[in-house]
Parts: sequence; C-alpha cells; structure tokens
Amino acid sequence: MALAEAGACGRLLVWPRVVLLGDSITEFSFQENGWGASLAERLVRKCDVVNRGLSGYNTRWAKLILPRLISKSTGAESTVAVTIFFGANDSALKDLNPKQHVPLEEYAANLKSMIQYLKSVDITEDRIILITPPPLQESAWEKECLAKGDKLNRRNATTGEYAQACVRVARDCGTDVLDLWTLMQKNQDFSSYLSDGLHLSTKGNSFLAAQLWSRLEKNLSALPSLLPYWRDVDHTNPEASLL
Repeated sequence: MALAEAGACGRLLVWPRVVLLGDSITEFSFQENGWGASLAERLVRKCDVVNRGLSGYNTRWAKLILPRLISKSTGAESTVAVTIFFGANDSALKDLNPKQHVPLEEYAANLKSMIQYLKSVDITEDRIILITPPPLQESAWEKECLAKGDKLNRRNATTGEYAQACVRVARDCGTDVLDLWTLMQKNQDFSSYLSDGLHLSTKGNSFLAAQLWSRLEKNLSALPSLLPYWRDVDHTNPEASLL
C-alpha cells in the first residue's frame, strides 16, 4: 500500500500535549535528569510534553507571548495540562535588576491574565498548574553575581512574597498550585535542591518532578497509550491494527 493511500485510510493521530511555560528553570528542564524530561518519559506513549521555557523571562513578557504559543488554532483543544512557572525573575530586586523585576501586584495580575487567556481558548482551570519560584540560597547566588561583577540581586524573603502571591492567585482562580518555595524549605538545608542558589540541582529536579506528577497523575494517568503495543499488532494484517 502506498503511503498516500495508507494516509487516506487512517485518521490523523493527534497526540495530546502538556505545555510547560516558564523561565530558565523550565527551559533547562529537558537537560539530563531534568524535571521536564522525567515528565516526558512518563508520558511518552500518551502525550507530548512541550517545553516553552524562556530563560530570563518574567510574567510581563510571558503574558504578551502566550497567545503566540497557545491558541485555538494551535492545539489548545489537545492541551491536557499547562504549567505556569514564573517568579524567579519577577522577584529580582528593582534597584539592582530593573530589567527583569516586575512589581508584586503586577506579577499577580499577570498570572491572572494568563489564566484568563487560557480559559478563553477553552483550557479550563483544572488543566492549569501554577508553580511558585523555588527558594533562593543567597550565599551561592551571590557568588554567581559577584563572578559577573554584580551585587546580590535577589533575596529569599522577597522571592517568598512572590510565591505567596502565586498561591493566592491559584486559590482565587481555582487552579492547582505547587508551592515549591514552601515545600523545599521544609527540608532545613534546602541548598541541596539548587545548583547555583537559583536553578535546580539534580535533587531539586527530582523533587519537582515527583511533586508535579502527584498533581498531574489523576488527570493524565488515565490517558490511553497511543497505537498498540508491538506484540498486539497483527503481523499478518498490520493495517487492521494500525489504521
């Protein structure tokens, strides 16, 4: 059977997708042992995990580009989950990092705006998970800043204010939330979760992957595997199994 003929016989397979929207902590999530890669491995025969992490971005910029990433014509219908993971850059100190800093009230408003947009393209709140920024290990991050000739440009207490705002937005909008800032600090020495004081270590990636899966599992584990297991394909008449 020619490929064109086979295509005419079978309907197009549309893989459901999970979209990971965020900053560098999301962009790096497909590196070795990354939390995004872990999620993709769990879901490999069920749906695509799409990385839309943008290093250095904040909610002010993300709000503007979101309609260019997800729309009714670009897979909103097949989107089964979206994570929104910002705050590490928004919470940068205004005086020392004005380019990335976003005021606390605007940060909350931007998160709400993104949730409202997703709902407008029929991605309901039960498919949206907000993730707070992780805690900041100041001494390690200060070394990174000093190496670049900068002063310490973030504070853990300030990051915590943004994390709390993120939790409030989730409560107000009816979405799920993963409060990484609080959960990681239940372990007194949370520095092991971070590679440089800001970004996640292997242990931090593993922790986030487990916490996120516990929230996604109820919705995604029931998704069917797409296309039959190879042993279940009728080798004498594969068309019957595959088209």
